[in-house]
Amino acid sequence: MKITQIPNATILVEYAGKKFLIDPMLAHKGAFPPFPNSLRQDQKNPLVSLPLSIDSIIQDIDAVIVTHLHLDHWDDAAKEALPKKIKVFSQNEEDAEAIQRAGFENVEVLTNETVFEGIQLVKTKGEHGRGEVLKMAGLVCGVVFKYESEQPLYVAGDTVWYEEVGNTIDNHKPEVIVVNAGDNQFLEGGSLVMGKEDVHEVYKAASNAKIIAVHMEAVNHWTLSREELINFCHEKGMETNVFVPNDGDSYTF
Repeated sequence: MKITQIPNATILVEYAGKKFLIDPMLAHKGAFPPFPNSLRQDQKNPLVSLPLSIDSIIQDIDAVIVTHLHLDHWDDAAKEALPKKIKVFSQNEEDAEAIQRAGFENVEVLTNETVFEGIQLVKTKGEHGRGEVLKMAGLVCGVVFKYESEQPLYVAGDTVWYEEVGNTIDNHKPEVIVVNAGDNQFLEGGSLVMGKEDVHEVYKAASNAKIIAVHMEAVNHWTLSREELINFCHEKGMETNVFVPNDGDSYTF
């Protein structure tokens, strides 16, 4: 498999001969306002430019997976750029209907038994924060990829570490895990996605897996930098298993 970091949670996954675009935020730098009640209110989102042209990002895509509809995972630029007949997977019927209203004609809700071109796609649970902030953050999902000649891949999505993430690791034994690890936060309410301690929990639960940390430094409410996470990985002795890509970096497993 090959995994390429675009900005934020947007990744290209080439798996079992198919190419997936996950959580596409394809807007140009500064295209939309900062998320309110958070850091960097003087900086518009995205904070960074795309590392590749939109045409090259969407070229030869077989399917799109949208884990939830927040603007930094499914934006207007993606809706405009992607062909309306492309296969799109959503987390539930409500999201599917919204994607269809944007003109997409081939939308399917992920389940525990979804199969696409022979690849098993297993919808996984996630919690987009802890406590009261969950009500505002709403529902999210992740996905496990399985194919007989590939290593299992777990894309966790916008979730903090909690029991169900551990259960997913125990049940599916992923050998590659992608975590959203920018510790994004509003001014109150705590972490919305994983911070460095959450990444450490993932490592402890899957110490033989390769872990890729994305969703970093791309939208205004991030609080964990790549540099800080890299230093933390060295402190904890997990630097050989945890990868912290820059935008445009790829890994092949």
